[in-house]
Amino acid sequence: MRIEEDIKLDYKDVLVIPKRSTLKSRRDVNLLRKFNFKNREKELEVIPVIAANMDGVGTMSMFKSLSPNHMMTALHKHYSLPELKKFFDSTPEEKLKYVFYTIGLNGEDFEKLEKLISILKKDTIQNISIDVANGYTEHFINFVKKVREKYPKKIIMAGNVVTPEMTEQLILSGADIVKIGIGPGSTCITRKIAGVGYPQLSAVIECGDAAHGMGGRICADGGCQVPGDITKAIGGGADFVMLGGMLAGHKESEQKIHKTKDGKFLHFYGSSSEDAMNKHHGGVGKYRANEGKAVKIPYLGKIEPTIQKILGGLRSACTYTGAANLKELPKRTTFIKVNRQLNDLFD
Repeated sequence: MRIEEDIKLDYKDVLVIPKRSTLKSRRDVNLLRKFNFKNREKELEVIPVIAANMDGVGTMSMFKSLSPNHMMTALHKHYSLPELKKFFDSTPEEKLKYVFYTIGLNGEDFEKLEKLISILKKDTIQNISIDVANGYTEHFINFVKKVREKYPKKIIMAGNVVTPEMTEQLILSGADIVKIGIGPGSTCITRKIAGVGYPQLSAVIECGDAAHGMGGRICADGGCQVPGDITKAIGGGADFVMLGGMLAGHKESEQKIHKTKDGKFLHFYGSSSEDAMNKHHGGVGKYRANEGKAVKIPYLGKIEPTIQKILGGLRSACTYTGAANLKELPKRTTFIKVNRQLNDLFD
């Protein structure tokens, strides 16, 4: 046993200091960013915000609303093959870059991916996300290698981890983008149940530094509660940011809308929650505890106002720091630690 005494930070622990700028207006900010990957010949040009592969977030309806805004969606794992074939066949070729197909670690997920690719046109699926709660197992490392060997030209995103060493290992194993985050999500209770985790901003800073030194990328996954947190993630070195709770509760969630005398609401639950286990796996296994929770969230209608708030917040952050685009934002970011107790008073 040992204790690391360096202070680690979450998004709430910092603010970004404004700097002199030559930008005249938020209109001058370009949020599109070009990415190169060693396993992909073409550049990927997107706004690097991704809807998480969760029930109620990573939906086909969400993709249809985010893709016109150049934002990405990681589809959840529970669509059937016929549904997926219809979706990919009907998606215009120029929009295929905005979607990640998500798989887990089990053989059925891999077989489903192989079947889907075999019945679609060549290169229809361009991006694959390998999603597990614990990215520290040898089994996961070997699985990433297996997917890379099978699909050498596709963009592969894999995670989740929170330390530089495993970030480097996953890049060496074939991942182009490593997902960073254990426990920060609004419906994740891993830190309470298992006592395991890492403050998200520090994880992003440290893992981003490791990934970029090897020519890899990272995706900050979880912990963003407000648009300003996206700024902090990108300013801290995240190439992509994955959102769950911030995108939940909208019409595009494809969830049942419940009506009460107090208004409309939806259920939103973590992928490791009892609700998710009951729905997709026949219950929580006797060998484990659920590490997610379910919450009631107000029904928010269509996603467009939330998209505008997110993109507007990013443009505003860039003008405050003098960054003409998102690639410049980390270079223009200086964090200041804040009094956490005082900060909480204004939430």
